[in-house]
Amino acid sequence: MTEAEDKPRILETAEEVAPPAASSPSRARKTKKRQHLRWSDFSYTTRVTLAFALIAAMTALVAIGVVSFVWEQHFRTYTADNMKTLCETTADRIAVLYKKVEEASGDENVDPLRNEEVTKPAAQAAEITSGVGVKVVDARGGTPFDSSWVVDENDGGHERSLEPPDETQVAQSPIMVDGKKVGTVRLWVYGSEALMRQPDQEFRDNSYQAMFIAAAVAIVLASCIGFLFARNLVAPINRIMGAARAIGDGDLSARTDLRGEDEVARLGETFDAMAESVEKDRDLERRLTTDVAHELRTPLMAIQATVEAMVDGVYEADEERLVTVNSEIQRLSRLVNALLKLSRLENRADPMKEEVVNVGELIAGIIATHEMFVSDSGLTLTYDAQPDVMVVGDADMIRQATANLISNAVRYTPEGGHITVAVKKGDIMASIAVKDTGIGLTKEEARMVFSRFWRADAGRNRESGGLGVGLAVVKEIVDRHGGWVQVEGEKGRGACFTIHIPLYDEGAEKHRAFGSGKKRTPHKKQR
Repeated sequence: MTEAEDKPRILETAEEVAPPAASSPSRARKTKKRQHLRWSDFSYTTRVTLAFALIAAMTALVAIGVVSFVWEQHFRTYTADNMKTLCETTADRIAVLYKKVEEASGDENVDPLRNEEVTKPAAQAAEITSGVGVKVVDARGGTPFDSSWVVDENDGGHERSLEPPDETQVAQSPIMVDGKKVGTVRLWVYGSEALMRQPDQEFRDNSYQAMFIAAAVAIVLASCIGFLFARNLVAPINRIMGAARAIGDGDLSARTDLRGEDEVARLGETFDAMAESVEKDRDLERRLTTDVAHELRTPLMAIQATVEAMVDGVYEADEERLVTVNSEIQRLSRLVNALLKLSRLENRADPMKEEVVNVGELIAGIIATHEMFVSDSGLTLTYDAQPDVMVVGDADMIRQATANLISNAVRYTPEGGHITVAVKKGDIMASIAVKDTGIGLTKEEARMVFSRFWRADAGRNRESGGLGVGLAVVKEIVDRHGGWVQVEGEKGRGACFTIHIPLYDEGAEKHRAFGSGKKRTPHKKQR
C-alpha cells in the first residue's frame, strides 16, 4: 500500500482517538458546576424568594396536616351523630304510628310493625337520604322492613339484606312504646365504615382539595412577596456596590444617595461619608504633591543655580554663596523633618515617654525661646499660667505641639496683632490655649484644619501658608496623650486652639505603680 493510500486510515484513526467536543475543559467545568450547585451559588433575590416559598410550603403542609387530623376526627363524629339523630327520629315516628295502629286495632295479637303505614317513616328515611340503608327489626326477631333487600341469584333467588355485619358500622335506636321496646331501627351507609354518606365524602374531598389549592396560592403569593422584598432589599445594596465599584475605578465622586432610618440606608449614608472623606483626602494629597513639589523645587533651584554658577566661575565659592546654599539646605531639611515627624507619629514609630510634667513650667520655657521670634514678626505675646498644672506625658511632644500652635498663630496674625498663651487646670483636664487676633477661620475650616496637608487658603504664598503639617502633628501628639484639641474662631477676628490633656492623678498613679512595680519620675525642667 502506498503512502497516499495510508493517509485516510491515519485520519480515521485520529478521529476515533480524538475526544468529543463535549469533553472540552470549559464544558467539563460547567457540567461539574451544574452537578455541584450549592445554595450560595444562587443570587440573594433567588434565595430570599425560595426561602419565602419554602416557609409558606412548610406552613401550609403543617396546617393541612393538623387541620386534616382534627377535621377527620370531628367530621366522622359529626356524620355519625347525624346518622344517629336520623335513626332516633325515625324510631320515634314509628313509635307514634305504632301506638295509633295498636289502639285502633284493639287486638294484641296483631303486630303493628307489619303495617306499612307504621314502617313508612323508615321507607321515607331510606328514600330521602341517599346512600342510606334502613332496617326495622321487631322485638320477636322478625324484619318488618328492610330497604336493602336484594335477590341473590347465587342463593337460589332468595332475598338477603345488605346490612354490614360489623355492628360499629350501624346506627341503632330502639322503638319504645309506653316504656316497652317493641323493635329497633337500624341504619347504615352503603360502602362507608364511618356512617358517612356520599355527599359528605364529596364535601370532605372538596375541602381537602380547597386546602391544597389555598396552599398553592399561599406559596405563589409568598414567592411573589419574597421576590419583591428581596428586590427592594437588594436594590440599595446594588447601589452601594455600584458606587464602590465606581470609586474603585477612580470615580471618587460616586455616591449612593441613600436616605432613611433602616440599617441599609444608614450603611449607605456611612459609605457616602467615607467616600467623601476619601475624596477630600485624595484632594489634599494632590495638593500635597503640588505643594511639596513647589517647596522642594524652590530651594533645589536656588542650590542648583548657585552651585552651577560657582562651578562655571560666575560666582566665587566664598562665604556668602556658601551661606546661601546652606540656608536653602536648611529649608529642605525642615520640610523633610516635618513630613517625617508626622509620618512617625501616625505610625507610632517613636515610643512615648510617660513622666509627670509641670505644664506651666514647660510652656514657660517655650515662651522664653519664642519671644524674640514673635517680636520680630511685629506681634506681642502674653503668657498666663496657673500653678501646679501636672500631667503625665512626653514633655518633648507637648513642647512640640505648643510650639506648632504658637508658630501657626504667628504665621496667620498680621503685624501689630497679639497672641495669648494660657495654661489652666480643670476638674480632670489640663488645658493649653493659644489665642491670636489673626485672620481667623470659618466653621467649615475649623472642621478641616487638622486634616493632613490642609491650608486655609490654597492661594496663600508658601512663606506664610506652610504645608498644613503642623496642626496635623499637634492632633497626633494630643491623641497619643489621650486628649483632644478644641478650635474656636471667627473669620477676620482671630482663632483659639486649646489642647486638653488629662491631669495627673497622684492617687491613681500610686495605685498603678504599686500594681506594676513602676514609679513615675517627675520631668526635670531644662534650662
